[in-house]
Amino acid sequence: MENQHPYQRLQVQLAELIANTPPGQRLPSEPQLAKDLGVSRATLREAMRSFEGQGLIRRRQGKGTFVVQHPRVIESGLEVLESLETLAQRIGLEVHMGECTITRLNADALVAEGLRVEPGTVVVRVERVIHADSRPVAFLIDILPEDILTPEELNEGFTGSVLDFLLHRGVPQLADSFTEIRAVAAPSDIARRLEIQRGDVLLMFQAQLFDAGGRVVDFSQSYFLPGYFRFHVVRRVGIPVSSLEFEAQGGGAKPVG
Repeated sequence: MENQHPYQRLQVQLAELIANTPPGQRLPSEPQLAKDLGVSRATLREAMRSFEGQGLIRRRQGKGTFVVQHPRVIESGLEVLESLETLAQRIGLEVHMGECTITRLNADALVAEGLRVEPGTVVVRVERVIHADSRPVAFLIDILPEDILTPEELNEGFTGSVLDFLLHRGVPQLADSFTEIRAVAAPSDIARRLEIQRGDVLLMFQAQLFDAGGRVVDFSQSYFLPGYFRFHVVRRVGIPVSSLEFEAQGGGAKPVG
């Protein structure tokens, strides 16, 4: 490791330590580990984030850092909208809903814009934590107009997926979704629910779900632990603008030889 950059060397040392620690056991405390490895706590914490993102370790506030079994990753393309439960079932991974809160509230500016309604409109907010492999892996928020979904409708049989609930009910007829994807630092309330450190990186999907008439029937924010999810997109190869202009002018490819 003589020719390695100090940070790369730290990553290798941590990888070896994690690999040699049985799942469920706690790693040395941050101050002790930083001292043993000859780095600052800030540098150590930054290096540890990548291993937590891979799902190899789990940091719990006030309890320490624990090695976990490598999780089964929920992988999906983004071309088709499917629930987390559907994706998990496809790979044989059992997921279940943990803490769930269903409330009525008046739409603030962000919600009003997301649902395309007037501020102050009564909406229904559904918050829940999804567990897999004996730990929380996702925090989901769905906000819907009250005429689309009421709290009373979710009193029985709701397992965690608003999408699956609406598809099973059949009304309204769902059409498509517009989704923005970005990495965010976990705020304190979501970090607490997911049992991670405030500021840890999460994948966040913010989406509008449209019915066949073009109405937004669900405005959602979904937070995923990166080490448990992998998303991909299949894209077509675009035609260069110069080629389109050439064809429009009546040009064509000439055979070779």
